Amino acid sequence: MHLTADQREIIMGQIVPFVREEGVEAVIIAGDIYDRGVPPVEAVDLFDEFLMKMAGLRVKVFYIAGNHDSESRLNFGSRLMREAGIFARGRLDAAMAPIIVEDDFDPVAIYLYPYMEPASVKAAFGVTEALDFEKAHELVIEKSLTGAPEKMRSIAVAHAFLAGGTSSDSERPLAVGGSSNIRPGIFRPFCYTALGHLHNPQRAGADTIRYSGSLMKYSFDEAEQKKGFFLVDLDGSGKVEQKFVPLVPPHDIRRVRGLFADIEGDRAAYPQSDDYIEVELLDRGIILDVFNKLKAIYPNLMHVLYPNLQREGTMREQEGQAVLKLTEETLFSQYYEDMTGEKLGEEQQAIVHGCLQEIYREERDAK
Repeated sequence: MHLTADQREIIMGQIVPFVREEGVEAVIIAGDIYDRGVPPVEAVDLFDEFLMKMAGLRVKVFYIAGNHDSESRLNFGSRLMREAGIFARGRLDAAMAPIIVEDDFDPVAIYLYPYMEPASVKAAFGVTEALDFEKAHELVIEKSLTGAPEKMRSIAVAHAFLAGGTSSDSERPLAVGGSSNIRPGIFRPFCYTALGHLHNPQRAGADTIRYSGSLMKYSFDEAEQKKGFFLVDLDGSGKVEQKFVPLVPPHDIRRVRGLFADIEGDRAAYPQSDDYIEVELLDRGIILDVFNKLKAIYPNLMHVLYPNLQREGTMREQEGQAVLKLTEETLFSQYYEDMTGEKLGEEQQAIVHGCLQEIYREERDAK
């Protein structure tokens, strides 16, 4: 399902007013801009509207491609947008020169590092030796800092998985077996590093190296996370002050846990809600048509789980070849008992038998 309406409420209803009222000078987005290489039109329109708002407020925007983004599509128009104070880097290039901007003190160098997998680094820099994720990042950062003005304050923007980070179910793995992990220490040369990829707001090896996390919750294991962004103030000496600014979603993501009878009948303990809900039913048997029954209480119900489901004396206990030896009538009888908790009566058995015989006859006639 698309969450564009909720995203619009957060971006246009909370972030844009905050930027305007607090006099924010620059917005940094460390990817992912979108959740796929070819994003929905509504998502593109929303991001376009946000950039127009920032340009109208004369607020600079710096953004990079993440692993979900199409680097070429995100790079489109980047040279033209610089005139409006919008700085994008979708793909690597051999120069990787920083963007130099002025604040109330002195110039600041902004280094934009889009998602850097080893293959793309080797292609961009003509490297022939083998690279893992850490060596690829070290190489790009080292080359980009070559010839950097001495003592100039600097900010890095990157999309990567730093060792020790806490991940979520909705994040796409960068590589198997932890091979994508890189040391936080490679970002020590910068006054501040804004990171993208991990959805949980967190420190990454130092107070000046941080993930702001996703603006919304995108999986149920993020239900307890607090979403928001970091407001960062860089002084003339390069020291950083920061605070976390929470965001309030129009619909939260929550888990509800209990017995079906309690959830259905106890509105004080289980109030109706239009949040995105996952229900863990503690019942030991299956409730017939439970999803639709719960949807009357939770219109945005997403999942129903049975962690305590009994598996005694039913077809679910049968495994492997044993199931293949059962007749269709037996299988249906066990399924009916699973669903209702009752056995088929004689009249019902006769109806099932008649229906199956008719099916067999049609199959024979079709041959």
